Amino acid sequence: QVQLVESGGGLVQAGGSLRLACAASGSIDSIKVMGWYQQAPGKQRELVAGITIGSGTKSVKGRFTVSRDNVKNTVFLQMNSLKPEDTAVYYCYADCVRIKALPGCYDYWGQGTQVTVSS
Repeated sequence: QVQLVESGGGLVQAGGSLRLACAASGSIDSIKVMGWYQQAPGKQRELVAGITIGSGTKSVKGRFTVSRDNVKNTVFLQMNSLKPEDTAVYYCYADCVRIKALPGCYDYWGQGTQVTVSS
């Protein structure tokens, strides 16, 4: 069984920064893509960014940076210059997780972490 556990959410003032982390645990051989979605109140879940294994960091919106530690199966979302419109639940995801002794690959979601940006 694979679990994704997120951390780092919370309340921050506009202009501040937060760093989210998501660690995947279980009998994992590899994870093809790890990344983040955001779901603002009353809106659909939207992709922030994902990183394919072996790739470097990825900048999004000019304020966010997604990176991953392939050894620790962890993905990070560094959010700077936060705005009230960034308020959302942020979900970590892992696409095409290869599990030891099992064929194929599987997709997983984290439970979500709330980010609230006050004006």
